[in-house]
Amino acid sequence: MNYENLIIETSQDFVTEITLNRPNQMNTFNTPLAQELNSALEEMESDDLTRVIIVKGAGRAFCAGIDISEFSDRTANEYREWIERMERPLVTISHISKPVIAQVHGVAAANGAGLVAAADLAIASKSARFGLTAINVGLNCVGPVVPVARSVGRKRALELLLFGDLIKAPEALEMGLINKVTASENLERETRSWAVRLAQKSPLALQIAKKAFYTATDMDYERAFQYMNEAFARLCTTQDAHEGVDAFLAKRDPVWKQC
Repeated sequence: MNYENLIIETSQDFVTEITLNRPNQMNTFNTPLAQELNSALEEMESDDLTRVIIVKGAGRAFCAGIDISEFSDRTANEYREWIERMERPLVTISHISKPVIAQVHGVAAANGAGLVAAADLAIASKSARFGLTAINVGLNCVGPVVPVARSVGRKRALELLLFGDLIKAPEALEMGLINKVTASENLERETRSWAVRLAQKSPLALQIAKKAFYTATDMDYERAFQYMNEAFARLCTTQDAHEGVDAFLAKRDPVWKQC
C-alpha cells in the first residue's frame, strides 16, 4: 500500500519504523492519517520481516492531537464515527501481537498522548511534553484517557483529563506514562536499541506474551492466572521454546523458526 501521510522503513534487523509525516500540522490526526496508520499497523502484523514496530513523528512534534480543521457541523452519529476513526489505531495496537514502541519528541497531546499510552513501550526525549489538552478548547480527551488511565491510574488520569496541562517527560516517567527518558540527541539510538533487543528474542514468545497480557488485563485475578498458564503451556509446545532452552544450555545463540 502507498502511504501519503506516513513514512515506513523496514530494516534487516526486523524493525519497522512508522513515521507520522504531517510535520507542518505537527502530525495531527486527520482522517487520511488515521486510516493509513491503522492500515500500516495491520500490514506490519502479517509482515514476516517485521518483529518490532517503532512509531515516531516527523518535524518538531510527535503528534499534537487531532486536526480541528475537520471539526465541522455533524450529527452525533457522524461525530461518533469520526472520533472512532481517529482512535482506531490506539485500539489496533492492543490487537496486534507485535510490540509497538513510541519514540516521542516535542509534543504528544490529546490523541497523540493517547497514542503514546496505547503503545506497548515508550521512550521520550527529556524535552518532550505530554497532555490531554482538549479540555482547553471546550472538548475533552475521553477516548485517549482510556489507555492513559491504564498506564497511570485513575487519579493521575483524571488530573490530566480535567486540567489539560502539558507535563514534562520526567513527570510522565514518574507517573508511568512512558518507560524511559533520554537526551534528545540519544532518542533515536536508544529507541532502536530497545527495538533491536526485542527483535532478537523469540518472535513467538514475544507475540504470545503481548496478546496474553492484554487479554488477561480484563480478567479477574484467578482467571488471569489460569489464562496465562494456558498461554504458557501452548508456548512450551513450540519449536522455538525448545530451541531457546537448548541454546541456553549449550551456551549458543538461538536460531528462531517462528513455529
